[in-house]
Amino acid sequence: MEILLIGAIACISALILSAWAMTFAKWFPIKGIDEMIPDYKTLIRAHVDYALMALFGLGFYGIGIDLNVFGCWCLAIGGFSNPTVFVIAAFDPDNFWKKPIVKIYTAISFVITTIGFTLLTYNTLTYALSHNPFTI
Repeated sequence: MEILLIGAIACISALILSAWAMTFAKWFPIKGIDEMIPDYKTLIRAHVDYALMALFGLGFYGIGIDLNVFGCWCLAIGGFSNPTVFVIAAFDPDNFWKKPIVKIYTAISFVITTIGFTLLTYNTLTYALSHNPFTI
């Protein structure tokens, strides 16, 4: 389950790096830097997605129940690779969906993330239901 913490730390690191990249691109214009990020709005999407994925990883870890290890790995990997799709799109908005490798990467990332969320949500639900929530 500790892989969830490592995944969350990776997402938080990417979150901070993207914040600095956006700050330098917009607030401290340096010739050449602003042009490196042609789709600023999509980089913001990546920034928000990294934050959400970090929170999901920390949240699942923090509930303190035994979770499916494969699901933890899927959430950690998919939680980082999913927002990275937005990063790739931000730096190449015109050709992003024209590249087969990007389509494959995106599909694999979504599948891995979905598997992770499904397994961990199932674990959490079965735990909650095994402890009757309707009694005191």
